[in-house]
Amino acid sequence: MKMESDSDFAGGASPLSFAIAESTAEAVAMVADAVRGRRLRLAYHPVVLAAKPARIGFHEGLMRVLDAQGRVIPAREFMYAVEAHELGREIDCAALAMGLDALARHPQLRLSVNMSARSVGWPRWMKLLQAGLARHPGMGDRLILEISEASVMTVPELLVGMIAELRPKGVSFALDGFGAGAFALRHFRELSFDLLKIDAQYSRGIHTHADNQVLMAAYLAVARQFDMLIVAQGVEQAGEAAWLAQLGVDCLQGYHFAAPKLIPEGLEPCTCPPNALPQVRR
Repeated sequence: MKMESDSDFAGGASPLSFAIAESTAEAVAMVADAVRGRRLRLAYHPVVLAAKPARIGFHEGLMRVLDAQGRVIPAREFMYAVEAHELGREIDCAALAMGLDALARHPQLRLSVNMSARSVGWPRWMKLLQAGLARHPGMGDRLILEISEASVMTVPELLVGMIAELRPKGVSFALDGFGAGAFALRHFRELSFDLLKIDAQYSRGIHTHADNQVLMAAYLAVARQFDMLIVAQGVEQAGEAAWLAQLGVDCLQGYHFAAPKLIPEGLEPCTCPPNALPQVRR
């Protein structure tokens, strides 16, 4: 009986790599179709003050796309497939356009918008941001740009210039998902982030998990040294929230407080404004 080998599948690809490639292609096609149809939304996820959980410090705007059947697809399901390509830049432009629109319509709103470090060098994204800040003086004071740890490590030198340019306009910067990747601590001396968002894995069960307690305390010490506020992500239990607040963490985010909502209380739904995106060519 002939045994199957990796070379017997898809021109040399293994079954696993073939399945991954198929999944990636499907994700790209789904997102491109949603961009063409402007089926893009922001979901708002509150970040609360650890010492006063009833008070919201700011909302994080999380990208969602609606598939052809109208199902809501979170960014974690497709960003892996599009982040390194032009489609990822278009998604970043859409998120920024919707975020700026929401800030303009809701003067009480403070909002963080996710972006890839690769978008720093994309003229269209910067033009959108500069135009929005120029139209609404003072709006930069309510805007936070979140950049993932993995994304930062791709082009840290570009971020130095962007942060220096935008900080005088009031824009704040958050390092998202810290602890999940290979961020070099020396970059804290060059990249002056305002917020340090700790990856959810360190919040899970922290009230009973000694290793997570030590690591979270160390991250808090790093944040204090570099004058950053610290946000613990992925808080899902009351015990976790209480332990983190006692440690001195500034803000908490997670399903223990609320799930992301397309239409949160007091805010209108946010769709992709006209002309926010170029024509998608696929």
